[in-house]
Amino acid sequence: MKRILSILFLVFIAAPAFSASIDTALKSGEFSPPRMAPDFSLRGSNGSELKLSRYRGKVVALGFGYSSCPEVCPTTLAELASARQKLGADGKDFQVVYVTVDPERDTVDRLKAFVGGFDPSFVGATGTPAQLADVRKAYGISAVKMKSGGSYVFNHSSFVYLIDREGKLRALSPYGRAVDDIVHDVRVLLKQ
Repeated sequence: MKRILSILFLVFIAAPAFSASIDTALKSGEFSPPRMAPDFSLRGSNGSELKLSRYRGKVVALGFGYSSCPEVCPTTLAELASARQKLGADGKDFQVVYVTVDPERDTVDRLKAFVGGFDPSFVGATGTPAQLADVRKAYGISAVKMKSGGSYVFNHSSFVYLIDREGKLRALSPYGRAVDDIVHDVRVLLKQ
């Protein structure tokens, strides 16, 4: 009987510690070890210089896309807006930065309307084709321009980087990740 009580006692003691370790595990693909996110300087959709390092102290979701994207980009931004809303008061410490792959069409004003349509706190970034190519290279982002009728589209990487408060790459969230998983990961990073 003593042995059974001892085992039950250990189970009750260990269970909270075990569940706490599960709750702090990120659901997205983790960078192990975390490394500093490459900084960049582009034009922000708010009209001023946008440096990634400006958002230290917040958890950043960094994505790449363009305002004429027919499906992937609007879906990604809608999911990030839903995640920010679900974060409630913690949402103030969650920043979405969306870098265009289409500098020809994505002017500062067009990006402002596009990302701001999902959430007014979201910031878009643009620059010269060379600047944007450098940022894509630093993050391993592909963007291939393809003809489509009388216009063009981009076949581009569709994942989102999660960057912690210290500016370190912590996770890579694939396209279509459940909003609740994103919320979970952001909450974990906000607590660190």
